[in-house]
Amino acid sequence: MQHRIEGGNLPVLIVTMEPGETMVTERGGMSWMSPNVHMDTNMKGGLMKGLGRALSGESVFLNTYTCQGGQGELACSSSFPGNILEFDLAAGESIIAQKGSFLCGESSVTLSVHLRKKVGVGFFGGEGFIMQRMEGPGKVYLEINGSCVKKTLQHGEELIVDPGHIAVQSPSITTDIRMVKGMKNIFLGGEGLFLAHLTGPGEVWLQTMTAANLAQTLMPYMPQNNS
Repeated sequence: MQHRIEGGNLPVLIVTMEPGETMVTERGGMSWMSPNVHMDTNMKGGLMKGLGRALSGESVFLNTYTCQGGQGELACSSSFPGNILEFDLAAGESIIAQKGSFLCGESSVTLSVHLRKKVGVGFFGGEGFIMQRMEGPGKVYLEINGSCVKKTLQHGEELIVDPGHIAVQSPSITTDIRMVKGMKNIFLGGEGLFLAHLTGPGEVWLQTMTAANLAQTLMPYMPQNNS
């Protein structure tokens, strides 16, 4: 299986599949495909896993695409200006991602819900209590908003982040939410009440744009209903 990413800031993932290879996408994730690629809609993993996916921002049903005879092509477009990230996970290896970031992946990848244990992180951590966990073996492709900056944190090393900019992180990263210090900073700083404190070891992928910030920026330019 080979892939390429085209489209710049409005990317599309194009996967070249060999006979018998399969890919799984979220509902409505396919942009185009070859005639020899067969689609099957199913509740991968059963009802409980389907409900877990729904809680983590994905659909209960997933689409499985299987290449039948000769090479086939499957394309999946990002739903938001940004980037598509590839992760090649070994057996038992996992990553934690923000809700709704799953684009597609090999059928061997397990998708499940990840519950944040700390109450403060759940209420004020940007994505709530529920995130997505992807576990290998296999390749998985995620869509993030804006550009991506990857940080590698050593043991005990800390990084302070606006919670909405955390796109993907290693399970070994510890996340804590702390209130911004100083009343002037809270009311005039524009960073909100809480910031995420990430502690290594592990890796974190940060997105430069959030959908919420973009919507807030565009709001003054939206048509107003005077009635």
